[in-house]
Amino acid sequence: MTFEESLETTRIHSICGRLAPGSGLMVTRPFSSPHHSSSVISLIGGGPNAKPGEVSAAHNGVLFLDELPEFSRGALEALRQPLEDGTVSVARIRHQAQYQSSFMLIAAMNPCPCGYFGSTTHTCRCSPQEIRRYLDKISGPLLDRIDLQIEVDAVPVQEINNSSPAESSAQVAARVAAARMLQQDRYRNETFHCNAQLSNSALRKYCALNTETADLLNAAVESMHLSMRAYNRILKTARTVADLEGADNISSAHVAEAIQYRELDQKYWR
Repeated sequence: MTFEESLETTRIHSICGRLAPGSGLMVTRPFSSPHHSSSVISLIGGGPNAKPGEVSAAHNGVLFLDELPEFSRGALEALRQPLEDGTVSVARIRHQAQYQSSFMLIAAMNPCPCGYFGSTTHTCRCSPQEIRRYLDKISGPLLDRIDLQIEVDAVPVQEINNSSPAESSAQVAARVAAARMLQQDRYRNETFHCNAQLSNSALRKYCALNTETADLLNAAVESMHLSMRAYNRILKTARTVADLEGADNISSAHVAEAIQYRELDQKYWR
């Protein structure tokens, strides 16, 4: 983390009482993984003293929600404000507070109660009504705020035992770090430091598209019936794809890849 991020994160964890006695500034990004039985207050914040919740404890870090549909509908819907604004407001009778909560949300879920809907290796035993009821626990507005929606099928045994060389986690981490440094350099005179934080006006400045690329994105938005929020998030993703390749400008290939990362809602929710 940068020095400013360390200050922000340390303050929040101090309020939460999560800092060990005598510890200094936090330098590692926080990782929060609440159980799916967590209440709205536990996730968002509250209680008698309006303390921060898990979304604020994950500020400048990662919030991982496993078994996403198993969380209460109220808890999931409460995520919409912090995902959009990077802050969360907690109001109680005697206290009112606003906490920073700019985090990377990572969520995992099965496509149905039995876990095999759409699988190429197992047969789903759920009824259409059960599948629809399960998927409907994730609302459209919440899904709209998730930039990358990736489906992962079971890994074949042959692939598990495959000993052919593959890209290591260290190599991937190095590419990600290089892309982050590129973004920090690009936005050194701005109040933000990464693509995810781009405002609408900043998108026009830093994510300009040529005519061919703009036509591709417009056609995809119309055919997939995407919102303007999804349009902007595809632009940010395309900018990141270009950064990972070290490209100065966003090309049609970068936009096409970013569009593919949003096809899951078309398959299961539409």
